[in-house]
Amino acid sequence: MSSRRTVAVAGSLVAASFSALVIFSGTAGAEDEGPASGKGGKVVDEAPAGVKLTTLLPGRISVDNSSEKTSLTATVKNEGSKDSGKIRLLVVGFDGLTVKNVQGCSAIAENNLPEGSNSGFSCPIDNLAAGKSKSYAVYATYDLGKTGKICLPVQTSDGKKTFWQQGPVPFGTTNPSPDAPATPLLLGTDNEPVSPDKPKSPDREELPKTGKELPRTGPARDLLPLGAAGASLLAAGAAGMWWSQRRRPVRQEG
Repeated sequence: MSSRRTVAVAGSLVAASFSALVIFSGTAGAEDEGPASGKGGKVVDEAPAGVKLTTLLPGRISVDNSSEKTSLTATVKNEGSKDSGKIRLLVVGFDGLTVKNVQGCSAIAENNLPEGSNSGFSCPIDNLAAGKSKSYAVYATYDLGKTGKICLPVQTSDGKKTFWQQGPVPFGTTNPSPDAPATPLLLGTDNEPVSPDKPKSPDREELPKTGKELPRTGPARDLLPLGAAGASLLAAGAAGMWWSQRRRPVRQEG
């Protein structure tokens, strides 16, 4: 094979490999939150006839172990047959989970926060049409040395009635990885706090819980079956098969 052709083939492979890396990286980021779930939610006050308000949180989030930063999507839906009228969505953090910002929403003053919470934002909605939903980007930090919970109440615009409340529902892991770049947390799972210099003790007492104003809601919590490691192995296997099918034998030149 001539040197010019060798360089051309090598360059094509490098470019294709880079493209595949970008595609897989983008896919991993887009799928990081997993399927949305209403776990831990319940009706509190009866909504107007024909209005059915619910919320959704991602089934999985990821916390950067060095910066403690994380992000997620909070969604409010009107599954009824009539428009909602003026309502508001609250995004409230508890314990190790602190809400830093919610796109398009206003911070709740400290003296107006629900009891036991450490942060919160209020998202006014003029009207949510029947069958429609509205999503908000939530930016937070998570102290992995603690448990962490989030709550999404949907209220009248004046806050006098709460039509729906998801949480306070925990995000957590029962298998902490303090030495990894990031820790995946699952919705509805109590976090097992651990630090590199203080291994988890099997008989360690659970950290005390704070706040009783917003009720704990939902059924018993179950661990989601598929972790980030399993997904990565599946993606790697699929990529290998794809490349092996595309490769063609190179004819020798005389």
